[in-house]
Amino acid sequence: MRALQRELSVGEVARRSGVAVSALHFYESKGLIASRRTSGNQRRYTRDVLRRVAIIKAAQRLGIPLATIAEAFETLPQGRAPNAADWRRLSERWRADLDARIRTLVRLRDSLDQCIGCGCLSVETCPLRNPMDELGGAGSGAHLLDL
Repeated sequence: MRALQRELSVGEVARRSGVAVSALHFYESKGLIASRRTSGNQRRYTRDVLRRVAIIKAAQRLGIPLATIAEAFETLPQGRAPNAADWRRLSERWRADLDARIRTLVRLRDSLDQCIGCGCLSVETCPLRNPMDELGGAGSGAHLLDL
């Protein structure tokens, strides 16, 4: 039988995870982590929250939106720290999106190299300012000004 593990205060979680208390409150408001309240209305977290916060921070560094992280967390079991198999499953879900974003960024970077050479930023031909001639269908005249 496992001994009852001591719960952590919000300050302890902040110190051990390197995340501000305000960020922990925000994550909790978004349903990414959970706490219980003591009779004195203080937050108490189970130790598995440290692993969840670590996953949140790693995913954010990859540019994964919090809503996507929340969807992934719905697949995790409650009451235990996510393990290596859980992380592998989550990372597989995010890999295709990351690969697509990398391809898009490479195309943008390559277009930027071309624009640096000409410097025109033409509304008619620039692949950065007017990709796929999106403004051409709007007719003649100024369409970028919102007066």
